[in-house]
Amino acid sequence: MKAAVLGFVAVTGLVVLGAGAPPERTAAPVSSGVPQAAAAANSDLLVVSATLGDRLQQVTVIDSKQRVMSVYQIDAQTGRIVLRSVRKIHWDLQMTEYNGESPLPREIQALLERN
Repeated sequence: MKAAVLGFVAVTGLVVLGAGAPPERTAAPVSSGVPQAAAAANSDLLVVSATLGDRLQQVTVIDSKQRVMSVYQIDAQTGRIVLRSVRKIHWDLQMTEYNGESPLPREIQALLERN
């Protein structure tokens, strides 16, 4: 678990250093699997951490200004940090629905426009 904590601190530290500001709010990783978030003051970066099973911690870094998210996994035994995915989410956020269930946004809009 020490390696996972060090990995989280390393990634969070990079986010805070990159922001050039002290942490406004921080959260320590927990073993319950409940995602924990940290944000740097005056920053567009948000870090969300979650424990995945016994060996992995997942850290998601979201840059709200550039609309990009990155997902890292940290091995609790070795401390190895692996970048799993990077995605620009600008176009994702332009969609009105995807894998949704009824009532879909367009169905609600149609109902409201009838009144």
